[in-house]
Amino acid sequence: MKKLFTLFAIAAFFTFGVSNASFAQEETSSMADSTVTEEVVEDTPVIEEEVEEPVQETVEVEKSFHQILKEKFIEGGPEFMGIVLLCLILGLAIVIERIIYLNMSTTNTKKLLANVEDALNSGGVESAKEVCRNTPGPVASIFYQGLDRSDEGIEMVEKSVISYGSVQMGLLEKGISWISLFIALAPMLGFMGTVIGMIGAFDAIEAAGDISPSLVAGGIKVALLTTVFGLIVAIILQIFYNYIVAKVDSIVNDMENASISLVDILVKHEVANKKA
Repeated sequence: MKKLFTLFAIAAFFTFGVSNASFAQEETSSMADSTVTEEVVEDTPVIEEEVEEPVQETVEVEKSFHQILKEKFIEGGPEFMGIVLLCLILGLAIVIERIIYLNMSTTNTKKLLANVEDALNSGGVESAKEVCRNTPGPVASIFYQGLDRSDEGIEMVEKSVISYGSVQMGLLEKGISWISLFIALAPMLGFMGTVIGMIGAFDAIEAAGDISPSLVAGGIKVALLTTVFGLIVAIILQIFYNYIVAKVDSIVNDMENASISLVDILVKHEVANKKA
């Protein structure tokens, strides 16, 4: 037991002795190194490094077209911009109503003529009139008026078709003049807003007695915005106006061609009845 204790004591002595010696050597060497380092630092000139500040990147949020349009509309002022917007709303309301009406008025004239001719040959005038009553559109209405006067002669049928055709043409063109009015009115209101804005800018120059860009830029910007929105409204309505006019012309041409074909069918039917 004593021998074992003695061995542990000797091992501990050597272990702590060696560690203390190595620690002393390391401390001495580190002190020497620090002394040398301090001398080098004192000898060398101090160079001040400029610390670059972190650049803050501004993240631009992309705005949608609707948001930009809304902001510009508000910047333009409520006086004339509201009137221009009213022109757009009323014009589009008439445009939508006309497009729906014209699409409902479109008829397959070839199919209608074939059905009328078959009904006329098989069941007479009353059967053909029944076909026209069950078919929507102005062409069928004109056919009905012509068939209703068929017993008075072909000349009376032609007069009836022409007269009732002009009535149907007026119904097709109903409201188109209002669209053309809004097309002319919207840019005029925009130009008026521009002129009034320019007058306000010159009044500001006169009151300040100095011409500075910041003084007149706001008024000129508002003035030009009214013109831009007026032109946009006119362009939108003009596109729909041309479509409606082309649609009306197409229906009117179909009415005229179908009316001529109806008269030919009635002439053939009358000749066939005389032979029979």
